[in-house]
Parts: sequence; structure tokens; C-alpha cells
Amino acid sequence: MTATQSLLVVLLAPLASAAVIAFFCRRFGKLASYISVATAALIFAATIAALRTAGGEAVTMSWNWLSFGDFNVAMGFLFDGVAATMLTMVAFVGFLIHVFSLGYMSEDKARARFFGGLSIFMFSMLGIVLADNLIMIFVFWELVGFSSYMLIGHYLETEEAKAASKKAFIVNRIGDLGFLVGIVYAYWHFGTTNLSEMQGIVAANSELISAGIAMLLACGFIGKSAQFPLHVWLPDAMAGPTPVSALIHAATMVAAGVYFLIRITFLFPVDVLNMIAVLGTAVAVYAGFCAYGQNDIKKILAYSTLSQLGYMAAAFGLGYPGVALFHLITHAFFKALLFLGAGSVIHGCHHEQDIFKMGGLLKKMPITAITFFIGVLALCGVYGLSGFYSKDGILIAAGLGNTPLFVLLTAGAFLTAGYMGRLFWVAFLGEAKSESASHAHESPLTMVVPLIILAVLSVAGGWTGFWPEQLGELIRADLDHLHHAEGYKAMHKNVLIFGSAAWLVGLLASFFFYGKGAREDKLDKVAPPVYGFLKERLWFDEIYNFYVAKIQQRLADLLGFLDVFLIKGVVVRGSAGLVGLVGMCSRALHVGNIHGYVYWFLAGLILLWAVAVGLIG
Repeated sequence: MTATQSLLVVLLAPLASAAVIAFFCRRFGKLASYISVATAALIFAATIAALRTAGGEAVTMSWNWLSFGDFNVAMGFLFDGVAATMLTMVAFVGFLIHVFSLGYMSEDKARARFFGGLSIFMFSMLGIVLADNLIMIFVFWELVGFSSYMLIGHYLETEEAKAASKKAFIVNRIGDLGFLVGIVYAYWHFGTTNLSEMQGIVAANSELISAGIAMLLACGFIGKSAQFPLHVWLPDAMAGPTPVSALIHAATMVAAGVYFLIRITFLFPVDVLNMIAVLGTAVAVYAGFCAYGQNDIKKILAYSTLSQLGYMAAAFGLGYPGVALFHLITHAFFKALLFLGAGSVIHGCHHEQDIFKMGGLLKKMPITAITFFIGVLALCGVYGLSGFYSKDGILIAAGLGNTPLFVLLTAGAFLTAGYMGRLFWVAFLGEAKSESASHAHESPLTMVVPLIILAVLSVAGGWTGFWPEQLGELIRADLDHLHHAEGYKAMHKNVLIFGSAAWLVGLLASFFFYGKGAREDKLDKVAPPVYGFLKERLWFDEIYNFYVAKIQQRLADLLGFLDVFLIKGVVVRGSAGLVGLVGMCSRALHVGNIHGYVYWFLAGLILLWAVAVGLIG
């Protein structure tokens, strides 16, 4: 089987799985789950086959999908080093999450719909990874949005899931509008949307780089990767099943925005890169503070995801897309581990999610607790673990290029250790603080084995020297560039000192401040105004709700009135419309209420008086 054939299997297998489940297995949840998991295994096997047969060479293939005169819309593959690295991660982590879901969703009545949704999501995400042009990326981008909407709203009987799915869909559409305009602008500017062709044009004439195109295309990244000001949907998306949070909102979908930036890095001028670096750093620090105001285990991890996406954006903006990709990969390992660990806790605690109602889980769920703690250490950037290598690469890049960003990102590392330590000390140590926690139990093998594998990857996933040669070419190139940069040795020493101090002080400070298995949030007790401020998250949701209800909706009502009464009624229908408008207004006067008639009578008297005294006429 050729590399192209293997890639076709990778892309089409999940689509076939979703179709089979939708048409034949809607009432057979167990069978649907096995089909979806087997398909995920096939995707990973076909990915390995494509890597071997490609032999490190780029694989391209394209065919016309639609034609409109001289304008052709192509579909094709661009399987180079970046795509191979991303595809391997998505396929393997996706497979582990599918296996975990066998146990987690075993009692769910809508299991078939859930696994069908996972399959359609895998199809959509893999399409983004393999796409060779902007239009194909956008098509699969929107499919990812649809599948995310469906999976977030899986528990459709709850108001929380309904609202969260709609919020995620609407907020992402705002970013996607800018993305779509950027695609049109790019086609007008370059005469093509093919990534390789655009890169060749820019390489031949760098003056063709346009800040407008870069900023518009970056809107897609801002929406999908939940960056300012479109970050508000990600924490609410935790209303979906926990495996969805692990797959979509930690390892793959939110990372698709960063991957997209890496794909089009050649289109970005320095000014736009600087803006993205500042934006990412702001999100990294902001999300770190917000996590201290959350008690829901999944929402704490959601804000952690926001923070780490900010680190990736900062690395990209600093001019190191390979380092951003490196952190994307390692983050997928330890954050998928943390979300699945949270899912194991929720499953074992009978769907309890408040960390202050847990406690003592280290004794009752030792495998989950140990693997979760490994994920915490990797996220904090402890020396030798995967997160250390990628996060320290970002800090070194910041230290060499922008001192204020280095200070803020180091502070973000301290915040990360603090809130993750808070989560672990409160939920896993001490004594059980609720009936659910006292009856907690270790999860079945289908859930535990993926945790163990992801824990191993969270330790060793950053050791690029052991990666296959076909993977990580861009990562190695950027790391090598960092190593040869002027001042690298001194900055590397500073990062080792300050980075290690950040996670060490953060973990210890949270341990001594919150204590083992605390029953209530000490910050809320000691400093209620501070806790309340952090819990409100700068009132972004309230501001957006006020804008929609008081400004946008009223503007829409005004435009609707102008459309119905003036444009359709007067302009289009002429005098007939004017007569109809007068009649409609006249009918409105007959309200059948004596109070209303009294007001009209008084208005008539005032009008008569105005005419009599000469004010009118």
C-alpha cells in the first residue's frame, strides 16, 4: 500500500464509521462503540504505514473537487514533516481516548450517538491536518465546529450542555467569519489558496506578505484555540462528556488553531507575530489567575488548557513555530492524561466534580492518583518530564527576544504549579469529604490502561532524540536554532533556575496554604474579595451578555422594523404599502383597554389645544 493509499484510509475510515453507526447502529450502543474504537485503531495503523512508506519525503496529491468557470476548488494532501508529527499525535491520542470511552460511557443510553460523534470528529480533524489548501482546511474546520457542537451537547437533556454547545458554536463562527474573509483576500492577492504555491510566491517576493491577510486568517486561530477575546466558550464546553474534553478541548481541536498558524507561518509579518506573542502571553497569565476561582475539576483543567494555548501562541509569535509545535505535542500527552484522570475520578466518585467534595482518592484510586500526579508534574514543567523540554524552550525564546514576556510567562508557570497543586492536594489527599468520595473505586482496565500509557508519554514524550526520524523535523530545527542563538547558555541557566523555582514554590505554597484534603477554599475564607474577583473572570460573559441583549438585539429589532415597514412596506409596495402601514398603525390604536383610550383622548386634547393657541398650523 502506497503512502497516498494509507492516507486515504486515515481520512475516510472515520467517515465510514460514522455513516455505519448513523444508519445501522443507533440502537446498538455496544456495537457502535466497538466499531468506532476499531476504526481509531485502523487510523493509527494506517498512519504508521504512511510514515514508513513515505520515508521522510513529503507526499502530495490533489484533485479538482468543484469548478466554476476558471475557478477550481481542489482537495488534496500535504503530508510533510509537520503534518506527519501532528497526525501521529492525533491518531494515537485519539485511539487511547476512544478506548477510555469504552469504560466511561458504558452506561450511557446514547452511546451510539456519542461514538458516532467521535468518528465524525476524527474525520474532520484529520482533514485539517492533511489539507493542502485554505479552502479544504476551512471545509474541515467547519466540520470540526459541527462535531464539537454535537459532542459538547451530548447530555442534551441538561440546560448547561445546551447552552454550552450553542455558545461554542456561535463564538467560533465569529472567528471563522474573519477566517473566511482572509481566504477570499488571500485568493485575490496570490491567485491561489494552495499552501505550497503561496509559500513559493512569498519566497520569491517577500513584499507580497500582507498583514491584513495574516490578521484575518489568525481570526480562525483566535476562535478555535480560545484566545482573547473569543476565549469564553472553552470553560463552558466542559459540560460535555469528559472524553470529549480530553480529545477536543485539550489534545486536538483547540490545538488545531496553533497547527494552522504553523502551516501558514510564511504569511506573517513581524508586527502581527508580535501581536500574537503578546496576546498569547496575556491569555497564559489571565487563565492562570482564573483557575484559582474554580472548584470544578474539569473547569480548572479548562483554564489550564487556555493558559498552555497561550504559551504556544507566544512561542509562535516569538518566531519559533517548531517550539510551539513541540509544546502542542507534549501538551496533548499530559493534558489528555489529566482530563482522562479527571474522568476516572468523576466516574469513581459517581459523577462528583467539586474538588472540595472529594479527598482521600490516593488511597481509593491509587493508579488514577499516581498517573494524574505525573500529569501535574509534566504540566508544571518539572525537570526531565515532557513539559519541561517544551515549556523551557518557550521561556528561553522569550528570554532571548522579549524580557517582559519572559517575566510574565515565568509568572504563569508559577500560577500553573499553584492551581494544579491546589487541585491535587485537595482532591487526592486527606480524608473523603462526601458520600461519593467515601465510596470511590478504581476505574476498569479500559480506563486505567490509557492513563498508564499517557503517563509514560508525559514523562518521555519530550525526549526528541528517541522520536522516529520522520517526526519532529521543524521542532529539531527550531531547538537547534535556539541552541546556537547568542546568549543561549546564560538564558538556559536562568530558565533552569527560575523555571524550577516557579514549579517548586508554586506546589509547596499551594500545599501549605490549602492543606491536605481541605473542605473549603481557604482563599475564599481569608480574602473573599480576591476570590470573588478571580471567580468572576473579569466579567467577560456578563459584558458579552449585556452587549447582545441591550445593543445587538435592539439594533436587530430596529433593522427588522426598517425592513418590514419601510423597505418591504413603502419602498417595494409604494402607495399600497403606505396605506397598509397607516391601517396597521390605526389598528394598533384599538387596544380594547379603557386606559389606552384615555391616553389617546388626552393626546387629542393636547393636539387640539396646540392648534387653538397657534403652536401648530
